[in-house]
Amino acid sequence: MPVGPYTYYSPLIAPEENEMKLVTAIVKPFTLEDVKSGLEQAGVLGMTVSEVQGYGRQKGHTEVYRGAEYSVDFVPKVKVEVVVDEAAVDKVVDVIVEASRTGKIGDGKVWVTSVDSVIRVRTGERGTDAI
Repeated sequence: MPVGPYTYYSPLIAPEENEMKLVTAIVKPFTLEDVKSGLEQAGVLGMTVSEVQGYGRQKGHTEVYRGAEYSVDFVPKVKVEVVVDEAAVDKVVDVIVEASRTGKIGDGKVWVTSVDSVIRVRTGERGTDAI
């Protein structure tokens, strides 16, 4: 059950005992709407999205401009960041992977990191109350 932006709480664990996690995903730009929709359907109430560039196994690509071919070393991607309670991590990761998978090279990556502290600037709330 969603309690606030980005957060799910298990009824079996007191909110102050829950660990917070940052789920970060790098995906193809055209999959962003599917990722957003899937996360909203899963109860995620907010996320941060950034346009980024990078390369992995794709190694960039070649483009033609005014008849001249040139190499583009970085591929445009979108970074999606969501802070969630530890109990929601698997669900959030599964939603992102399913929504962004095309089966082709360059589909992206998802990783999870621990969050030590969160502070809501407006109210001064800390920890899970701030997410």
